[in-house]
Amino acid sequence: MARTVWNSTVGKKTVMAVSGLVMLLYLVAHMLGNLKIFFGTDEFNHYAHWLRTVGEPLMHYEWTLWVIRVVLVVAVVAHAVSAYQLSRRDIKARPSKYVHNKPRAGYATRTMRWGGIILGLFIVWHILDLTTGTVHSGGFESGKPYQNVVDTFSTWYGNAIYIVAMLAVGLHIRHGFWSAAQTLGVGSRTRDRALKAVADVLALLLTAGFLAVPVGVMTGVVS
Repeated sequence: MARTVWNSTVGKKTVMAVSGLVMLLYLVAHMLGNLKIFFGTDEFNHYAHWLRTVGEPLMHYEWTLWVIRVVLVVAVVAHAVSAYQLSRRDIKARPSKYVHNKPRAGYATRTMRWGGIILGLFIVWHILDLTTGTVHSGGFESGKPYQNVVDTFSTWYGNAIYIVAMLAVGLHIRHGFWSAAQTLGVGSRTRDRALKAVADVLALLLTAGFLAVPVGVMTGVVS
């Protein structure tokens, strides 16, 4: 049954919708955590340490964090695979372009595929920069996320990569939230306007919330 559902277009769209909502919940929590950087070094570093001790003593050090990471990896892979396969099906269904090519979809809709690729590459860079420290500038300091964040956003390329990625996040959420609602049967003619408004607000708040950190470093508010 699971294979039958997965092989269907509706099943793949449902996987995309559910995995997208899982990632959206994570983004909201992640953004709120990031904003703690405006409360100072101790507050932000203590928050990062708390993430590794959640659930103790039942959960060992970092176990809860690793559970969250595994869930996110599964969600990202499921989202990406279903999106790719749906895209291939769409191309096969329309092997030739329409004679009258009038773009009716919004900008966010037309850039969903490229936005997904940008976000995939960003996730890899973000992990190598602030989790493993492999590509980090200024000398990565384990256990000192405040200093590491300031180092990253003290470089022009760190800011450029992050800003482009967060703009892509906003566009992705703006279209993806509404699409997920339609797939899961929440949308209707009477609710469409409200759902689109919620999608716009979510996209705006998350984009602004994430961009506040690099802007804070660039302006000297965070230093």
